[in-house]
Amino acid sequence: MARKKIALVGAGQIGGTIALVLAQKQLGDVVLIDVVEGMPQGKALDIMEGRLPLNTGTIITGSSDFNDIAGSDVVIVTAGVPRKPGMTRDDLLSINFDIIKKVGEMIKKTAPNAFVIVVTNPLDAMVYAMQKVSGLPPEKVVGMAGVLDSSRLACFVAMELGVSADDVQATVLGGHGPTMVSLYNFVSVGGIPLPQLMSKEKFDELSVRTAEAGTEIVNLLKTGSAYYSPAVCSIRMAEAYLLDKKSVLTCAALLTGQYGFKDLYCGVPVVMGAGGVEKILEIQMNDEEKAAFAKSAGAVKELVDWIDAKMKG
Repeated sequence: MARKKIALVGAGQIGGTIALVLAQKQLGDVVLIDVVEGMPQGKALDIMEGRLPLNTGTIITGSSDFNDIAGSDVVIVTAGVPRKPGMTRDDLLSINFDIIKKVGEMIKKTAPNAFVIVVTNPLDAMVYAMQKVSGLPPEKVVGMAGVLDSSRLACFVAMELGVSADDVQATVLGGHGPTMVSLYNFVSVGGIPLPQLMSKEKFDELSVRTAEAGTEIVNLLKTGSAYYSPAVCSIRMAEAYLLDKKSVLTCAALLTGQYGFKDLYCGVPVVMGAGGVEKILEIQMNDEEKAAFAKSAGAVKELVDWIDAKMKG
């Protein structure tokens, strides 16, 4: 059976980390693509030379030719300018839109059957642009944000309670930014509802830290943004698709009326399997949460309107 092909567009910190972990997991052969000549080739060779101790047969190549996306089963797009201190995700809009447009056109031409995971910020707007430019079915174009935001919330809950993070189930909806919505009643620890273990006041503190988690790391690193956690969260989505796991994950999916919104990418729980986004799950929120979600979706809509205008431009 032919091995799957996974293209990583962007060989920076996230792309390089994804390539390393994919080699460990042996989900498929990997091509790292970047406009910086030598960087994808160098990182690919570096990982290839470590395959003996990694105990893997994965083949990793590097390229600066976007045509090498051709025939990919999965394309993970991390290409773009990372945030620096003082920058918001939205500041990146214009710069990164041009990159997404080029990549989307190449995917349309060379890998029309691919499952595309967008990581580039501002996330919800970039995945919307990718779907419009590539023309791929919406269920095959998703944004990696909710998996990361939910993982961050789970991390902070676990740290606060002194429990293992992998026993915490957490749900964070909405746009990937300061308006994201952490849901108190949709967090559980080893199956125990969080309200039995933690006050709403403490949870609200952790919600704020979750919404600002990316900025916290940007301010600590000073020269870039988070990459280990976005990388492993992207792989979790790729794995759900490649292995047809039917995983329930929160990701930026195209809403077609769910939660009261249409033609908008926003973070919601979905069932992810071989069909991509096979189902969007609608959950019952209280009035406060509904209002917060509507505000978050509204913030995404502003960016999407800019993209629509630019594409008509």
